[in-house]
Amino acid sequence: MIVLTYVCLVVLAIASVGLIATVLLQSGKSAGLSGSIAGASEQLFGSKKAKGMDALLSKLSIACAVAFLVSSLGLCFFTNTF
Repeated sequence: MIVLTYVCLVVLAIASVGLIATVLLQSGKSAGLSGSIAGASEQLFGSKKAKGMDALLSKLSIACAVAFLVSSLGLCFFTNTF
């Protein structure tokens, strides 16, 4: 059980650093009030797709967030601190 705790800690540390890095590397989406109103409607209906590096960073941030959530729950489960 102690090995699984250390595995969860390592995964948690890697996921947290990865999540911070991917969020900081993404480009900003807002350009004032008019840009946010027009951009939100385009993004809602799917006409504005992320391409290139933004799409990759978006997928990586989702993967890091899922890994962070699962490792946090695993760490709570294996250390019995619910």
